Amino acid sequence: MHVMRLSCPRIVAASAIAAFTLWAPPVVRAQAAGDHWVGTWATAVVARAVRPPAGRGGGQGPQGAPAQPPAPPINFNNQTIREIVHLSIGGERFRVVLSNAFGDAPLAIGAAHVAVRSSGAAILPGSDRAVTFAGKLGTSIPAGAVIFSDPVALNVPALSDLAVSLYLPGDTGAGTSPLTLHGGANQTNYVSVTGDHTADADLQMAATVPSWYFISRVEVAAPEQVSAIVALGDSITDGARTTPDTNSRWPDVLARRLAQAGMKLGVLNVGIGGNRILQDGAGVSALARFDRDVASQTGVTYLVFLEGINDIRNNLSLTTDEIIAAHRQIIDRAHARGLKVIGATLTPFEGNGATYTTETEAKRQALNSWIRTSKTYDAVIDFDAAVRDPNHPTQLIEQYQSGDHLHPNDAGYQLMGNAISLDLFKPGARATTTSSR
Repeated sequence: MHVMRLSCPRIVAASAIAAFTLWAPPVVRAQAAGDHWVGTWATAVVARAVRPPAGRGGGQGPQGAPAQPPAPPINFNNQTIREIVHLSIGGERFRVVLSNAFGDAPLAIGAAHVAVRSSGAAILPGSDRAVTFAGKLGTSIPAGAVIFSDPVALNVPALSDLAVSLYLPGDTGAGTSPLTLHGGANQTNYVSVTGDHTADADLQMAATVPSWYFISRVEVAAPEQVSAIVALGDSITDGARTTPDTNSRWPDVLARRLAQAGMKLGVLNVGIGGNRILQDGAGVSALARFDRDVASQTGVTYLVFLEGINDIRNNLSLTTDEIIAAHRQIIDRAHARGLKVIGATLTPFEGNGATYTTETEAKRQALNSWIRTSKTYDAVIDFDAAVRDPNHPTQLIEQYQSGDHLHPNDAGYQLMGNAISLDLFKPGARATTTSSR
């Protein structure tokens, strides 16, 4: 049996939902001409092959026995996937953005529903809504495209879990088209037995998966002054090694702090584990995905950029000047979109195997010095100062590291989120550096 973990913030959100009784009627209205849409949740998608690449596996196992081939990746065949996304800001009208960005064939969506999640795969009674696309209950997403749903009337408080259920009538493993997903989500999502179960109050499950498939964003209709923050980065923004199902990533911490302060700002996490600025690898490079993951986001006014540690660790031939030039490109492109750009210093990683050397540490220090002092960024968040050991500043504070000396643990991510001054996101805020030390 799959057991869900509940964090304190989730319990608070669940209590707020239980107390909320005036659900909007289950109707869909056409988009009003004056609607102002803002992202309330997002993820960065990557490509996943339908089958493992040829030649993987094989070799020898223990005592010379043939090694077991890798398990085939999960595919969907006439099934429903119920995906759980944690909203940053609430509202009364939502729309969902689905993505087939990396597919080379159309993707059929037989039906889609949204609802407020209560626990596990179950939804809150009375909150289920059918999602339409140009007035129809299903759609086909062309290869390489995204599609926006029609607005859905549903009153959902901030910091709630939204269940997005997609019925996939075809067999995603029948062809060769890559699947568009965000892997390593640290969120349990639910795959049904055969059939369309998008409207079910709970799912009869065939499997659970820790990834988001085919969903890239949820948006909310909001007052004109409401906007959003995009957090662009690698695994430390993605929340690697956080406790699953607890929303413990530093952008989650920031979203909770903003809500508690009465500041209505969406927080959109587009981190990808292993991502680099200059080279493809775990997802396409930050420079290559900027338009899709930052510029295309709706209602965004701020960008927080924390990236470069994988460039430093994995490509020793890169110079600090080359990495700085890549940062400048991100800043220029964001400024061209009218965004306020906030740079974040890279956190320590001594102890993380052979990738830590005096040379790689010197590059991290040089990049951090440029971020802090060049005044190229509109403002700076000094994550390095927040989590480094004051007695050994090339290492994370021991009690806040997850065990690999690179990624924080839940408490470390909390420390990072708490290190961000909320004044950075107030209108007219001047350039500044913030840290907890």
